[in-house]
Amino acid sequence: MERAVFDRMAELDQHHWWFTARRRILSSVIRRIVRPPANARILELGCGTGHNLDMLGAFGPVEASELDDHARAMATKRLGRPVEKVALPDLSKFPADSYDMIALLDVLEHVPDDKGSLSAIFARLKPGAALLLTVPANPWMWSAHDVAHHHHRRYRKAEIAALAKEAGFEIDLLSPFNTMLFPLIAGVRLLNKVRGHDSADDALPAKPVNTALDRLFGAEAGLIGRLPFPFGVSLVAVLRRPAAARRPA
Repeated sequence: MERAVFDRMAELDQHHWWFTARRRILSSVIRRIVRPPANARILELGCGTGHNLDMLGAFGPVEASELDDHARAMATKRLGRPVEKVALPDLSKFPADSYDMIALLDVLEHVPDDKGSLSAIFARLKPGAALLLTVPANPWMWSAHDVAHHHHRRYRKAEIAALAKEAGFEIDLLSPFNTMLFPLIAGVRLLNKVRGHDSADDALPAKPVNTALDRLFGAEAGLIGRLPFPFGVSLVAVLRRPAAARRPA
């Protein structure tokens, strides 16, 4: 991503509704669906500026990687120990069959080789362990936001299912999320395209608006995996390495 995007992310990630509500949602998914063991060994790949590290750290010690030098320095400061420089799908710096959970949160869309990346992640999980994955959904929603964030693609649900199965994963969860705000977000993006004012602006809304959006989005935390979500701005998946299977050759 562009350096300005990382700088803006670091300014917003403790207060902006998208970050705060999303962390609560992902924490709930980890507790209810991933169900890692106590003191789990966790790896976050492509951690950006490190805004998810504290949330993940509630479940066990966290290791992390980030390709961008500027973002990696921020993440290292937040984590309190070095964050590795790694470019998927090369995970040779990390041991095979070793992690109770790997998090890949809005990263796969940045990687040219998504298929190879999922296979490499599979090989680093312990048998029975899980990958927590989020990606942007709906290719038709492509906008200046995707361009500024250097996305290669947005995904359909069936595409993630096919990639997961090809890599050897079982699918514990594959669901849209950011569903309650989907009509608003989709409408704004479509309107901006029609008007020719497509923008990557992620400014912090006024406090009452930010609080309302945080509560609406965050309300999904207890619903994902319990109710079928027909659509959403993003997809969340829990992909599990079978307990008795060997990783693909």
